[in-house]
Amino acid sequence: MSKPLTEQELHNLAMNHVGKDLEERGFEFIAINSKLKKHPQFVCIDKNNQYFFVIVRAVILPENPNNYDVVWMESFKNHAREQNAKVLYAGVGIGSLECEKASIYLNTDYLLEYNGIQFLETNLN
Repeated sequence: MSKPLTEQELHNLAMNHVGKDLEERGFEFIAINSKLKKHPQFVCIDKNNQYFFVIVRAVILPENPNNYDVVWMESFKNHAREQNAKVLYAGVGIGSLECEKASIYLNTDYLLEYNGIQFLETNLN
């Protein structure tokens, strides 16, 4: 019998989806950090050599993947400003096809809620 995916494995799954999206949008990867609670997960540049720090957050559905800790994000935005980088947020919801409480297993189908990358304004108000 298969074991349910760990929190780290769910995070990696979310990062794979976001990484493909970033690639399709033309970003070039400078650094990738897949460890849980280590931010940013991706450091990228665009065609104008603008740096972007990308935060990936994986959640289990029905939790809303678009929600994040606003207070923590403000401190992260300060860090990005100091590095002349912009901040992108990508929330990914993953869920079981069977029922809300069921685990997600390797090599099985799953639900995915991904609304794309959100640009978070880093300018001071």
